[in-house]
Amino acid sequence: MSSSSPPSAPSAPPPPSSCSAPGPAPCGVGPFGPLHVRAGGAERLRRMLRRQRRAAAAGLALAGAALATTGLSSADGGAGPPDDPPGAGRPPVRLVSAPVRIADPETVRLLRPGDRVDVIAVGGAMGGEARVVARGARVAQVPRTSAGTGALVVLSVERPTATALLGAGTSGRLAVAVSDAH
Repeated sequence: MSSSSPPSAPSAPPPPSSCSAPGPAPCGVGPFGPLHVRAGGAERLRRMLRRQRRAAAAGLALAGAALATTGLSSADGGAGPPDDPPGAGRPPVRLVSAPVRIADPETVRLLRPGDRVDVIAVGGAMGGEARVVARGARVAQVPRTSAGTGALVVLSVERPTATALLGAGTSGRLAVAVSDAH
């Protein structure tokens, strides 16, 4: 006998919940072994820091050697900052004011205080040869032209150069060549 059972009716949908999409199926967390903390972690940290310091020191030494061999330093040969003026490491030179009579008064009218000039001695007992008495002398003052031969200029120079200028002025005529006008 066959018993016939009525066909099963489709199952009713589950009651509505607050979330209509089903979530992922829960999965289990695999087994983990015990966590072992190694001793000596502080020593490894110290060792790593020592290595970094050694690497930084080696890099600085290499950079210093490269700068020393290429000659990259300040203009006066020192190792000062690049914004130091040339000669900042040397003791200051004492300048004196030397009044000099230049043979051509028209040339003197072109000069302004602060100009750099080369002073040239011409003629005299030497047979007329020209020689440079002072290089790069700074013009301190250009007094008003006076009556007489030539024109007066006051130059700021070192004491030995002032002596040479005054000696050359008494034995011959002096001329100037502007070497650097400001």
